[in-house]
Amino acid sequence: MGDPQTVPQYFVAMAQKFGHQRVAVRQKKYGVWQEFTWQECYDQVESFALGLIVLGLQRGEQVCSIGDNDREYLWGYLGAQVAGAAVVGMYTDAIPNEMKYIVNHSDATFALAKDQEQCDKFLDIQADIPLVKKVIYWDERGLWNYDNDWLISFQEVQALGRELAAKEPDRFAREVALGQADDVAMICYTSGTTGLPKGVMLTHHNLIAAAATTHPIDPRTENDNHVSFLPMGWIAEPVFGIVPHCYTGMIMNFPEEPETVRENIREIAPQNLAYSARLWENLVGLVQVRLKDANWFNRKLYEIFLPIGYQVAEKKINKEPLSLGLKLQYQLGDWLLFAPLRNQLGMSRIRSAYTAGAVLSPDHLRFFHAVGINLKQIYGSTEVAGGATLHRDGDIKYASVGIPNPEMKIRVAENGELQIAGPTVMKGYYKDPENTAKDILVDEDGTRWFCTGDAGYIDEDGHVIFQDRVKNMLRLANGEIFSPQFIEGRLKFSPYIRDVMAIGDPTRDYVTALIILDFDNVGHWAEQNRIGYTTFTDLAQKSEVHELVRGAVIEVNKTLPEGARIRRFVLMHKEFDADEAEMTRSRKLRRDVLADRYGEIVEAMYDGRELIQVKAMVKYQDGSEGFIDTQIKVLSV
Repeated sequence: MGDPQTVPQYFVAMAQKFGHQRVAVRQKKYGVWQEFTWQECYDQVESFALGLIVLGLQRGEQVCSIGDNDREYLWGYLGAQVAGAAVVGMYTDAIPNEMKYIVNHSDATFALAKDQEQCDKFLDIQADIPLVKKVIYWDERGLWNYDNDWLISFQEVQALGRELAAKEPDRFAREVALGQADDVAMICYTSGTTGLPKGVMLTHHNLIAAAATTHPIDPRTENDNHVSFLPMGWIAEPVFGIVPHCYTGMIMNFPEEPETVRENIREIAPQNLAYSARLWENLVGLVQVRLKDANWFNRKLYEIFLPIGYQVAEKKINKEPLSLGLKLQYQLGDWLLFAPLRNQLGMSRIRSAYTAGAVLSPDHLRFFHAVGINLKQIYGSTEVAGGATLHRDGDIKYASVGIPNPEMKIRVAENGELQIAGPTVMKGYYKDPENTAKDILVDEDGTRWFCTGDAGYIDEDGHVIFQDRVKNMLRLANGEIFSPQFIEGRLKFSPYIRDVMAIGDPTRDYVTALIILDFDNVGHWAEQNRIGYTTFTDLAQKSEVHELVRGAVIEVNKTLPEGARIRRFVLMHKEFDADEAEMTRSRKLRRDVLADRYGEIVEAMYDGRELIQVKAMVKYQDGSEGFIDTQIKVLSV
């Protein structure tokens, strides 16, 4: 075999290099970190890949996969690709109808499903997904009494593979060698914010290029640790985890349970960490709430040293020298406050931290740099295998999403749209030549440009400034142009606000907002202030909570042009819900659905009403549910 071209070929090269000498994978089970060498992982992938071949998997087919981040997911992912299949990831909380669409649209012939919960979803739709030959599970708890030969365990597949290996000892090596750079490695489905999800075909060349173009900026080594917890159905985890694992040899660490991720991150203390923008926002909220409960001494440390942290961060960002006095103050603050905080967050050894999926507000970026976390913004999309831009060490602008990665190009079209070219640009949308032709422009020299649909510009230093989706840049009747996403991001810096939809259009004279409170944080605040409440709906309509959130809105308004400030808002009686199609599984707002569903509330914010009657489903503390008619208040700023 020549130079590696595919993800499995890089994996095999690493296994041959390190064998039993180095750990490749860890997973915490029953309170103990279990370790697996590169050779042990090689053996697992070999037997699974050959087992799939015995079961009838053909090159060019698809294998869909759903389940928590586990070593079996990794081995199954690589095994399917060795056999020539593309992997189709799905979110673990996908409902059967969502799964049915993706399975059928992708023409998947096999399915990987972690456990009883996921197998039950497949059994619900078995008659509707006729191409699927077998559903392979790797956690057998609860499945012992199931009598359906459509289901087969991961271990049974591997046993079939070992039988084939005994007959054809070189079969695995031959299959690995058959892989080509232009083979489709993944079909990753978009979030479907504007319609049915589209299947993005990413080749092995795309995925390897994603690792290769970021490696010169932030190198990984075989001594680095990666904690795998982002959803495998999202492009970020394969690109930040699986591919660099095979490309650089870094160690993959899988949490014990989704609920133990933060604890497991603290134990591993990885050198690099990628969170979605939502998770970074939650982390700031968590820190702020915990500090309110801290003792007097720790609160005082925070009050004294956080402003010093902000000063140092600003000077570094602006490339200004630090005075000796400021250096000494920061070192003291680091010893007393920032280092213990980083340790609590599992970031004591962090070199680079990343945010992706949505633009993180400058306030959040500023906070993490103040406490010594080198947080960088990534910009890209599924169609370009994750990231196309990245902040560089010593060249970070809070308002930007970084500069293009090596070999990547970005240009701004006449309508202000950002377009991306480079080796990570997708092959196309699966079975969708019309949208492929619409989203991929080909220049005369053959350069392929992906049309992002995002509005932005490139500043004098080469930094890309993301504004919003082109279609979401809105003009008010007063002529002011505003970005709903920017306003939403600034408001979500408050620990008391979970979600926001900012509203305005050419028929409106001012901006309004639907605001969802953060139930846990506001509930904790209410208890501390002796404010009684029964349900989410009840808490959201407390006058004290209104004033709490109004204060956050006033602070954000100070950063906006006067004509684009929020004038009225509503604290919603319920959370936005992905199961009700109000947002995607990656928590992006489905604006058209929300505008239609809550149209009467929106109108009330513009026609002068102060109260509006709604029917709300409530969940009581004993777990019971019911419906109530209630009034919600329209608040002015």
